Amino acid sequence: MIIEPKIRGFICTTAHPTGCATNVQRQIDHVVIKGPIPSEKKRVLVLGCSTGYGLASRIVTTFGSGADTVGVSFEREPGETKPASAGWYNNRAFENRARAAGSKAVTIEGDAFSNEVKAQTIDAIKETLGQVDLIVYSLASPVRTDPADGVTYRSAIKPYGQQVTSKTLNTGTGEVSTISVEPATEEEAAATVKVMGGEDWELWIAALSDAGVLAEGFSSLNYTYLGSELTWPIYHKGTLGKAKGDLDRAAAAIRAKHGDNAAHVVALKAVVTQASSAIPVVPLYGTLLIKVEDEMGLGEGPIQQIDRLFRDKLQGTVVLDEAERIRVDDWELSPAMQAELAKRWEILDTENLAELADLPKYREEFLKLFGFAVGGVDYSKDVDPRVVD
Repeated sequence: MIIEPKIRGFICTTAHPTGCATNVQRQIDHVVIKGPIPSEKKRVLVLGCSTGYGLASRIVTTFGSGADTVGVSFEREPGETKPASAGWYNNRAFENRARAAGSKAVTIEGDAFSNEVKAQTIDAIKETLGQVDLIVYSLASPVRTDPADGVTYRSAIKPYGQQVTSKTLNTGTGEVSTISVEPATEEEAAATVKVMGGEDWELWIAALSDAGVLAEGFSSLNYTYLGSELTWPIYHKGTLGKAKGDLDRAAAAIRAKHGDNAAHVVALKAVVTQASSAIPVVPLYGTLLIKVEDEMGLGEGPIQQIDRLFRDKLQGTVVLDEAERIRVDDWELSPAMQAELAKRWEILDTENLAELADLPKYREEFLKLFGFAVGGVDYSKDVDPRVVD
């Protein structure tokens, strides 16, 4: 079949196997060309391994440091005439290349929040790695069922405490408008913390510890976004911010139990993801950021960010901020970049969007998440949606 992108709102419901595999290969190439990354962490578990920062982490640790990995993600399988999720293709493209390079790679596909998948993952670790030296937590989901009581919680991406009015962007039409978002209820805020906070991170570490698969001196990293003051009203100071703040609490709790290096939150830069596309205000900021960082020569996608994390930030004495986080959002939040972003934000409208921001590249980066708009791929060719190179 010929697979084309089908976009509904901020969701792309199709993915292209050849495009996804090409994307994975190009990320691998980026790491390999830059050379080896010194690391003693050779047995790695990546939770949320199939796209974005999680996939980049699996690639960097494998092809930069020669690690063996177990990955966990929730995917949609293909049918004879129905494409799989992009992550399903990414997982298989990664596994094929990792094994060809001599590394072990096992992927568990299922609900990472569940006790059943935790048990399956532990069995895979015992069989493949023995123990793990590093756990990367990069799960992104709007829904979580608490395994303790079976209650399902849904996150609500809203301001907290008061209504927020700000500029926003319709990425389909290119129209810049003003949006007012009502504040979340206390129940919505609590549910968002339950889904996106640190509880499941703690549960994973506890399960791995109880099973005896945490190596002595292990470390774990949990990825977050703090962001610019331009997005703070809807993000950092909203329900998402409360959830992300709970990660700091969880990190401190894990360190108290397992040692000073056992858990750190890593603050990363804004990149185009399906999840971020659903957040009011954030896509408009993203189009601005792409333009400004490219003009400054500081553009980074997930693979560049995670390569810099492991190649630079985790080498030697690790520098932490006042909350004991590792910061890789330093370029985005530099005074020079934020001053330029704020200046443009103030005057940005539909008429000058093309001059001040880069919506075409934002759209292209969005499509690439699903294996589309990838240079060198012939999208007119018939492909079998069940097969990935």
